[in-house]
Amino acid sequence: MPYSAVSSAVRLVLLGVLLLSTALVSCVSTRDVSYLQGNYSAQPTSVVNQPEEYLIVPNDVLYIRVQSAQPELTKAFNLHENEMLFGQSDPGSLYVNGYVVDNTGNILVPTVGKVLVKGLTISAAQEVVQKSIANYVRNATVVLRLVSFRVTVLGEVKTPGRYTIFNDRATVLEALGLAGDLTPLGNRRNVKLIRQTKDGSQVMLLDLTRPELLSSPYYYLLPNDALYVEPVKALTQRGNSVNLGLLFSGLGTAALLYGLFR
Repeated sequence: MPYSAVSSAVRLVLLGVLLLSTALVSCVSTRDVSYLQGNYSAQPTSVVNQPEEYLIVPNDVLYIRVQSAQPELTKAFNLHENEMLFGQSDPGSLYVNGYVVDNTGNILVPTVGKVLVKGLTISAAQEVVQKSIANYVRNATVVLRLVSFRVTVLGEVKTPGRYTIFNDRATVLEALGLAGDLTPLGNRRNVKLIRQTKDGSQVMLLDLTRPELLSSPYYYLLPNDALYVEPVKALTQRGNSVNLGLLFSGLGTAALLYGLFR
């Protein structure tokens, strides 16, 4: 084969690689990566979406700390006596050593016995526990928090994983913020929210680019919710273009070597 013919073949192969790469690699536009798109002004935009207060259910884990002028009487109630103030302790320790709500909706408080907290808000449960302990410790103050609020974030985010939220309320945006936000190739128009209910699993599709997200009943998360961010189509196309680019580069190199050695 003449050298000029080989050179022409190589040029055609390289041109094919360039054209295929250009056709297959799609750029992700700003419209696909911007959150809560809409017509906003310098004036605040109000969105009505009052979250429902979380009601305690079985298997929840509660952190309880009792304080009084008689610390020797409160030691029995404080399972984290040797730890630092709430929020500065190890999350795993708070979870393992917390008060677990059993299947009947009760927690077992030392000296007091069983206290029913199922179906109560966090503030209501705190009042119930405080009244129960007041029969044994005078002028006691009870602090009660939910420490089993965990969410899972998977897919096209910077740091996927399971996160603990030390609150009884969290939003979709907060959970994604814990995971370091979506990558540029995360599909913001089709985020799956998987929620466990007594009837099984529910899957809801959320569009992060729409301002209606703020008024959605699924804007606020519940414990054990999972978010999955699927990749946009451009990611698959990019992978295909890389593979085809390697293939054509190999063919071009083979054609060049064949021509030189011939």
